[in-house]
Amino acid sequence: MRLRSFRRGGHNGVMHVISGRFKGVALTTPKTGTRPTTDRTKEAIFSHLDSWQGLDDARVLDLFAGTGALGIEALSRGARELVAVESSAPAAALIAKTLTALQRNRSWERGMTARVIRARAEKYVASGAARSASNADAAGGSAKSAAFDVIFIDPPYAFATEDCNQLLSDMVAHGIAGGNTTIVLERSARSDEPVPPEGWVLAEHRDYGETAVWYIESALETSEASETSGATDE
Repeated sequence: MRLRSFRRGGHNGVMHVISGRFKGVALTTPKTGTRPTTDRTKEAIFSHLDSWQGLDDARVLDLFAGTGALGIEALSRGARELVAVESSAPAAALIAKTLTALQRNRSWERGMTARVIRARAEKYVASGAARSASNADAAGGSAKSAAFDVIFIDPPYAFATEDCNQLLSDMVAHGIAGGNTTIVLERSARSDEPVPPEGWVLAEHRDYGETAVWYIESALETSEASETSGATDE
């Protein structure tokens, strides 16, 4: 879910978590400025993640979070930690409200954590703030490593490809994305193809109407997965 830099009319409604422990929980959207990720696209994204690595105990970073729908869906499907980053004050407040309600839900499990940070995604990543937070969690024994397992990036369609490429590079440079991280990048189907950082690859690309979804992974991780698959086939 993301805030757009342009409007196509107001969207004042309620979306819902589509699967998992919080299935059916309402996600209120801002009255204006949002273009929701469709349920079809969202379901396709999570089907891919389930087939690749699953979300059990995953640490998730949701950049340009909007209503937080992608990150919250990940929590519902097994993730144990969510950091949602959103620059809009009204949208960030709605995410915080939703997370508070989830923490009171009887399906919320001990050990799960979720928080929203009001900041521009690119500045948050470039500042190293996400890395510092990850290291603090890892030092406390609540994380296997400082890098996130899954990172959702859903910027406004007007977000320049060059800025997108820089964001990807900064995540790798600051250790926010590591060897076992899957980056899910959602953009306009008319956007230029992103350029992954050195040592990373565009593992898969799917179009859903006007939306393009790119799955970006470490080249080493992709190679090891292919070798494992080949050995299994034999």
